[in-house]
Amino acid sequence: MLTPSEVNYAISTLSRLGAIRINKGVIEAVSQDRLTSVINRQELLNQIRNGIYNDEVPENAKPIIQEFLRRSIVKVRERSIIELVITDEARNLIDRGLIKAGVVVTALTPELITSGAWRNVVIKRFDLSIPTPQAPIVTKHFFSEFIKFVKEVFISLGFEEVYGPHVELELWNFDALFQAQDHPAREIHDTYFLKYPSTGKILDNELVSRIARTHEDGWITGSRGWNYKWDPNRAIRLVLRTQTTSVSVRTLYKRGDGEYRVFTIDRVFRPEVLDPKHSMEFHQADGIVVGENLSFKHLLGVLEALARGMGLKRVMFKPAYFPFTSPSAEGYAYHEKLGWIEFVGSGMFRPEVVMPLGLRRSRVLAFGMGLDRIAMVLMNIEDIRDLFSKDINVIRGYWTHYSRFINNL
Repeated sequence: MLTPSEVNYAISTLSRLGAIRINKGVIEAVSQDRLTSVINRQELLNQIRNGIYNDEVPENAKPIIQEFLRRSIVKVRERSIIELVITDEARNLIDRGLIKAGVVVTALTPELITSGAWRNVVIKRFDLSIPTPQAPIVTKHFFSEFIKFVKEVFISLGFEEVYGPHVELELWNFDALFQAQDHPAREIHDTYFLKYPSTGKILDNELVSRIARTHEDGWITGSRGWNYKWDPNRAIRLVLRTQTTSVSVRTLYKRGDGEYRVFTIDRVFRPEVLDPKHSMEFHQADGIVVGENLSFKHLLGVLEALARGMGLKRVMFKPAYFPFTSPSAEGYAYHEKLGWIEFVGSGMFRPEVVMPLGLRRSRVLAFGMGLDRIAMVLMNIEDIRDLFSKDINVIRGYWTHYSRFINNL
């Protein structure tokens, strides 16, 4: 396929050489004999394409090549030829067997080290006088900036940030939350268990006793418990935490009764199948509000305030069930392409949770948000895997989404 400029050049050249003529807009062949010079030009182009004239061009071909250059039919590519000549002294050393061929490497790889092959190669020295390549401009990760933004929303509503470990005892991840030891969520298909070390320690024996009694017969909570023999050996097993609610119950155990509100934003881990909506590692935003005269209505008010602060325009709540809260509710946010996406589970901590931790007067509003899904809703992201991308081009691209989201608040 020829470009219009190439067609015009071909017609003008054939006309100038007398091979064709244009009669009332019609191209007519004049003489077959006149095509010889045209064929010679085509042959010259073929020779240039095949690299015959890479070194030197014959004098009779130079005018034609200059014409080709003006018409952008060909272009000049310069190259340097370096000739290395062995000295007489080096030749003498080779003849005497004092110089041998060797393999030169420019990078010391793990394979060379582990195999021991580095002993048989020549490692090229670094030339520190050579300027280093220009480093790319640093770009902040859009999801890290989003997490900072969400933290500011929590703090603006009077919350204080708290922290907890990624590797957690089952006691804090499950038992303290009144989750029965035979609950399906505590099986290997829903939880990552540590192989070594596989267990930890619980230093407060009274806490262990209260949790055990609550599970077995309800203790003094007014509950009947789960009616089974609670196993302390299971409670000390180590897992990768499946929920940041473990940080909330640790905080309740530490602070007890009072009036306070805290939150944590961090990663949790579950053996999920990786797809656009699910990942084995994701972020949760967990929060609690502690006070004496709190109700479920207050919880919905807090969640609505957080949703508005984060820019969620279409949200809805519906009743739900969780082992450690009653009453409970799930919150959903609308994504233009993915539809309604669950973003929060919430409720009021049951007496079976708060009383073994030492609370007697206070009520506790609790919630856990899927922060990754919230980011997808707000920044119109369709694949959760993009939130963890290390590709600089992907990160820069989603900065546009983040900037648009911030400007629209």
